[in-house]
This record gives sequence, C-alpha cells and structure tokens, in this order.
Amino acid sequence: MSAATADTDGDIAATPLHGRVVLVTGAHGGLGQAASVACAKAGATVVLLGRKVPRLNRLHDRIASDGGEALLYPLDLEGASPDDYAELATRVESELGHLDGVLHCAAQFRGLTPLLHTDPAAFARAIHVNLTAPWWLTQACLPLLAKSADAAVVFTRNDLAQTRQAFWGGYGVAQHGLDALVAILHAELANGPIRVSALQPGPMRTGLRAMAYVEEDDLLARDPALYADACVTLLSAAGIDRRGQVWNLTP
Repeated sequence: MSAATADTDGDIAATPLHGRVVLVTGAHGGLGQAASVACAKAGATVVLLGRKVPRLNRLHDRIASDGGEALLYPLDLEGASPDDYAELATRVESELGHLDGVLHCAAQFRGLTPLLHTDPAAFARAIHVNLTAPWWLTQACLPLLAKSADAAVVFTRNDLAQTRQAFWGGYGVAQHGLDALVAILHAELANGPIRVSALQPGPMRTGLRAMAYVEEDDLLARDPALYADACVTLLSAAGIDRRGQVWNLTP
C-alpha cells in the first residue's frame, strides 16, 4: 500500500489514517462507499462490511486500483448473531493484527408508514438493523479496539428533529436510541483509549433518502462524497477534539 511507505512529514500529513485498520459497515452504500475510498486514500486498511457481495467486490477493486488496501467481509446485519460479530473481531485480529476504528454507515429504511399500519416484524427489523446490530458489532470489537493506542467508534445518524416526526416508524425510534447509545458509551469509555462520536451529515443523495423523498423534487440532497472527509477526521487522531460529540453537518 503506497500510504504505508510514507516517510516524510508531508506524506504522513496527507495520510491521517496511516497504518490504521478501519472497519466500515454498509461499505457499499452511499456514504459507506465514499468513506471507504476516502479512508483508503488516507492510509488506512479498510475492512469492507456489507451484504451485497458484487458491490463489495467492485469497491474492493476500486480501492486496490488506487493503491489502497482492503479486506472484504460480507455480512448481513439483519441475520448476524453476536457470535458472528465475535468471529469478525477474531478474524480481523488474525489477518490484520489490530483494529483502530469502526465507522457505522449501514442503515435500513423501508419508507414512511403510520405506526398503526406498520408490520410488527418490520418494526422490530428496523430497530435491530439500525440500533441493536450496530451495538452488537461494536461490543464485539471493543476488546480489540482497546488494544489500540488511539481507537475510534463513529456512528452516523439522521437528523433527530426530522425522524421524530410522523411516519418515520421503527427507523425513527432507532435513531433516537442511537443518540442515547452514543452518549452512554462515551460516558463509559471517556477515560480510555476508545473515542466515541457521531456524525450527522446533511441530506444525501442515497437510496435510503429516496424512500422518503421523491428524487426529482429533492433539492437538498447532496453527493455523499462531500461528507467522506469528515468520516476520516473522526477516525483519525484529529477526532479527539470531537470525542463524545455529534458533529452536525446539516445545513
């Protein structure tokens, strides 16, 4: 990996994730893909986690063609168990030696629906994929992250003022639970080597957002790549300035 050979102050400044291993969930999605590419360019070895193998393969090839390093890890958060996440942490340590950051970009949203008419299984699935599963994964990775001198766990979330409105259902509930999770986890880990923070990007042009907004009328959405550098910052040593905070980039 070209970043691994950087030996001048200028080169290292240009690769703030030099030597780090970063796990990105939802790596083949809008923000996940942009962040994975940015992390690789910033010097990280990126563990690409997602459920769509062909898209993961294309992302892996893109990173490799740019001289970066990545490890594919196909996994569906909906069906994965705590044991699956424990196996993930074991494999990362075995193959890469360490883990220095986790960036949660995976999300599931099936559209705006009144709670009264929401299928109970769909509600539970939304809570699980958007809240329970990210925590299970994080919990499994904490012992490995604790071995790093400077580790970061970064959750991405939606605008809470928006998702507490009518029809956002289980996804909206999960977003508010995620906000509490960030605060609680930060309070518990504040004196250790693991930093916890959250990123609230502005409206992004993604498939998830298209489930709630008619695309041709959505004038606020922007390219997810605009927020990739913020992901890199939070995963790098510079992220210590936002420890325990939500970095709100909503216009």
